[in-house]
Amino acid sequence: MTDNTSITHAFFALHHGLPRQGPGSDATTRRLLSLAGALPERPRVLDLGCGPGRAALLLAAEAGAEVTAVDLHEPFLDELRASAEARGLTGSITAVNADMTELPHPDGSFDLIWAESSAYAVGFDTALRAWRRLLAPGGALVLTECEWTTAEPSAAARAFWDQHYPLRTGEENLRAATGAGYSVLGVHAQPESDWDEYYGPLGARADAAAPQSPGMAEALAATREEIAMRREHGTEFGYTGYVLRPVDAWPCRPETESDVATVHAVNAAAFGTENEADLVDALRTDADAWLPGLSYVAQAPDGEVAAHALLTRCRVDGAPALALAPVAVLPKYQRTGAGSAVVRALLDAARARGERLVLVLGHPAYYPRFGFKPASGFGIRPGFEVPDEAMMALVLNGPDDSSCVPQGTIRYPAAFGV
Repeated sequence: MTDNTSITHAFFALHHGLPRQGPGSDATTRRLLSLAGALPERPRVLDLGCGPGRAALLLAAEAGAEVTAVDLHEPFLDELRASAEARGLTGSITAVNADMTELPHPDGSFDLIWAESSAYAVGFDTALRAWRRLLAPGGALVLTECEWTTAEPSAAARAFWDQHYPLRTGEENLRAATGAGYSVLGVHAQPESDWDEYYGPLGARADAAAPQSPGMAEALAATREEIAMRREHGTEFGYTGYVLRPVDAWPCRPETESDVATVHAVNAAAFGTENEADLVDALRTDADAWLPGLSYVAQAPDGEVAAHALLTRCRVDGAPALALAPVAVLPKYQRTGAGSAVVRALLDAARARGERLVLVLGHPAYYPRFGFKPASGFGIRPGFEVPDEAMMALVLNGPDDSSCVPQGTIRYPAAFGV
């Protein structure tokens, strides 16, 4: 029987010199970088599980970053150092041999933490928890994760992943991110071409390998099984990039049955009348409008429900959209961030479900902080008279332009009475 050390060495021999150690592309790296928003002029970046450093090199060259690139496999770091020298980036990249879970850096050391195809080595939840302390105020965490893209994976796909790295759905991963205290700045489903960039060179290397060398037969078998799994079941799983930013401590979650009376009370107290509270109750009984899991509450440190926000189904000339209303905060918690926290968590939940468009009739000085813009700019209008700046729209997934969203008149659920 071949020992594990020989198999590990053979596995690395297959991968040395390849451009990537996981599904990805320069286009995906650039897209994730754009979702992270504004960065300092010379951002401090921590690239974890960097491999030969394709992302580190791009971040140093195009973002002007000072990159600390971490990996446990020294030969990969040697490849990165050689590439950095060849591109004149030696002064911008520091290659460090270290464990991703035992990083020596002080809290707040980095403006951006980057982990493409590497968080699986420690687990998504562990990555969220362990790396957060390293972010400076306003910093962002970018990581990619393999996840189910279907609600019913086949037995073959589930058996394969359960033995290697049990997968979750995108909605479950986003819920884990918001539950860990992050706001979601963006989500990017990686295209099939990202897998081709990884498996194309790897498959060619496997075809040329000599199977008689120690451990190579086993490494080749595992590699070919992995590639075959993608070829035969690739519609069932994929990589998704998450761009996250820590937020203040207002835990948010979907409402439960035991919250119904409390949610009513929060809305009544926030608005000083029963109107909005009654609206929520009426929407809850409308099967065409109510979307289980899109009524969210924020909790105070003692567990009290401090705020509530609701998304229900509306339509724009027959196409599905979401209406954000009402948003309510108990008076004693107003201006504390509880309202913003529950709205962000709710929008993240809608994004995880694949929803495209959210509409809100609200204060034009408040909702733009979440990315809302005047709906008229998208060719969307209400069926009643309101100030143009008060009727706003937010595109959750995909390009933020009018060609990618439905245009026309908004039709609200009957409970709104408009």
